[in-house]
Parts: sequence; C-alpha cells; structure tokens
Amino acid sequence: MKHSICIFTGARPNFVKVAPLIRAMQGVTTCDYQLVYAGRADDPTLEPSLFTDLQIDRPDVFLNVDCENLNELTGQVMAAFERYLEQYAADTVIVVDDLASTMAAAIVTKKRGLRLAHLVAGTRSFDINMPKEINRLVIDGLSDLLFTAGVGSSSIATREGAENNKIYMVGNILMDTLRYNHQRWTRPACLDGISDGSYLVFTLNRKMLLADEEKLKQMTSVLAEVAGDIPVIAPLRGKAYETIGRLCPQLRLVEPLGYLDFGYLTSHAKGIITDSGNVAEEATFHHVPCITLNSYTEHIETVKLGTNVLVGEDAGKLKAALTDMVEGRWKVSSLPDRWDGRTAERIVSILMS
Repeated sequence: MKHSICIFTGARPNFVKVAPLIRAMQGVTTCDYQLVYAGRADDPTLEPSLFTDLQIDRPDVFLNVDCENLNELTGQVMAAFERYLEQYAADTVIVVDDLASTMAAAIVTKKRGLRLAHLVAGTRSFDINMPKEINRLVIDGLSDLLFTAGVGSSSIATREGAENNKIYMVGNILMDTLRYNHQRWTRPACLDGISDGSYLVFTLNRKMLLADEEKLKQMTSVLAEVAGDIPVIAPLRGKAYETIGRLCPQLRLVEPLGYLDFGYLTSHAKGIITDSGNVAEEATFHHVPCITLNSYTEHIETVKLGTNVLVGEDAGKLKAALTDMVEGRWKVSSLPDRWDGRTAERIVSILMS
C-alpha cells in the first residue's frame, strides 16, 4: 500500500525538525510525500542557505500566506490548504509544533476526514492566555497520532484524554538534526578573533518581551554589566535587532546566521541567554550552560536534566545566574531519554504500519 503524506510547515524552525523525517522517508518505497510551507517563496526568514544546510529540497508547495493578524492568518491558511488538499490526494497530514498556521492545517485535515499526526505533541505552558497554548490544545485534540518527545509530554496527553493507542513517545526530533549535523558546523565570521568557549550568545524573539522596553533595558544592562570583557554575540532579526541595538549597544549584534553557522556559535559558547525553547534544547544537547528569559518552559526536561535555568523576566535572578555562568559554576547535566537521533526512524515506522 502506497502512503501519500503531506508534511506541513508554518515557520523556519519547523524545517529543522522535519529535515530528518524527510531523509527517513526518502528511503521508503511505499511512501510518497510533499513538503508544504504556509508562507511565501521569498519569505525573508528562509535564508538561501537553509535548505542546503539541512540537505533537503525547498518545499514542493508554498501557500503564499503573509499576514500579521493571527485570526486572519488562520482563515487564509485554512482556505489555501483546503485548495491544496483538493489537488493532492494525501491520506496523512503531519503538522509541526504550535503555530496558528499549524492549527489551521489541522482543522482542515480533520474536516476532510484525513489522518492527522502532530509532531512534538503534548507540550504545554498551562497558560490559556497564550495563543500558542490554545493552538496546542486544538491540534492535540484533533490528532490521530501524537508524537511526543518524552514521558512528560506523553503524560500530559494522557491526562487530557487522549487514547493510549494514539500516543507515541518517539523522542526529540531536534536531536536527529543536531546529531546529523554536528560534524558539519561552520565557524561564522563573527567569531574572528574570538576563541571558542570565551564568549556568550544572546538570542531574543518573543514579542511580549520586546514590547516591554523598560524591562528589557534592565535585563540587557545586567547582561552587559556581568559579561564585562566577555563578548556577547547577539544574532537577531528585524525588530529585535533594532530594539536591542538601541537599548544596549555594548552587545555585538550580528545579522541572523545560517543553520550551520548558528550551530557552531551555540555549541562552542561559554553560555547562552535566550527566550527560545529550541535553543535551550540545543544547549542541553551540547552541555552548554543556558539561561532562559521566561518563567516556564514547554521543554521541562532541559531544566530537570539539562543545562537550562529559568529566570523569568527578573533582572535580579538574571544577574545571579549570569554571575554563576561567567564564573564557571553550573549544574551537571545529562541527556533526556530518546535524544538518540532515531526519532524520525520511529515516526516513519509508525506511519507506514
């Protein structure tokens, strides 16, 4: 039996997670797949090197939705994805993470009676005021297959009423990509004259934190003060680049890096300060100390077992954690279960059966 699978992506980080899935599917003769992207072919967040770095082809289909308002975006993606499914006879749709576009694709998939698989299911912040939390609840509630990264996520799905035969703890697919590429990292030009292990990395993307400039000023001032002579490399995009450049010119702002350059930057850092759950996961994999500027994480294993510490948006907590980081005091970390690089294999095996 031939399986026709649509892999739906809504933003740049999704491609990092589906790349190993695509490679695993390429060797299966009973699998036909297409990669669909909700955005435009000329989306500026998709740097030209991204697909070359990940060693996958560009998406087969671009839905060309470009919208800031989440409710409007949801409607546009639903309409465009409906038209796509009328042309491509998929029997399974795989959606990734928790975006508004992901939820839109999930709704359309189930309205058409197709099998829906959710990659990285069971993640929760338990804050219903967050739009992404609503997306997660809807997507998991609709999914026929819930691919979870660990025991915690599987337990959440079970508590919320998902049937056990729908939940598969396949592991963290981000680790498949990291293991595949860790010998391929390229040293970025922004590290010229800087030794490995002698710099910090700062990333920021969360809109709510960027909007609170007073709080952000306090936190970046602490970062610059504690770092002292230690370079702080900050690859930032768009509004984050402009805002941080204005509030804290002491940081070394650089344009967004390609995947292989960014992988080198973070894996060889003395420490990382971020608001990204994916970056915190990568830091745990590389055993690099990490501070997350949030009071919660959907990836709690990075805190319980890994290198991650949560400081919220508290400048005092940030200063204490940063002091430990620059002075070399950090907790001992280990890798969570099933961060073994075989997640994509497990997923494809389940899909084909």
